[in-house]
Amino acid sequence: MAKIGWIEKIRHGFEADSVLYTRHAKIEMETEEFGRIFDNEVYEAVCKGEVIEEYPDDRPYPSVLILGMTTIARPLHIVCAYNADEDMAIVITVYQPDPELWIDFKRRKRS
Repeated sequence: MAKIGWIEKIRHGFEADSVLYTRHAKIEMETEEFGRIFDNEVYEAVCKGEVIEEYPDDRPYPSVLILGMTTIARPLHIVCAYNADEDMAIVITVYQPDPELWIDFKRRKRS
C-alpha cells in the first residue's frame, strides 16, 4: 500500500473512533520516560503526521511508523496497522523519540 493510502486509512480509523490500542501500546504510553502520553496526543500526532517507515511484512497486518507532532509540538512515533476487515486502526506502540537516537525524529542515527 502506498504511503498516502496508509495514512488516510489510519486517520479515518481515528476520526471514526475505530482504534484499538494494544496492551503494549498502553503500557508504553503510561511509562514513557519523557512523560505519559495521552490518547488525545496520539490522535493529534496521527492527524498531523507522516509515514516515515513502512513494515509491509509485519503480521497479522502490515504496519507503518508515523511521526507526528501534538498541538504543543511534542514529537511522537506511533506504529500503526490497519485492519481492513474491521475498518480499524491498530496502535501497536507509541513513544516520544529520543533526540540522541534520531535525526529530526525521522532518521535513525548510526551507532
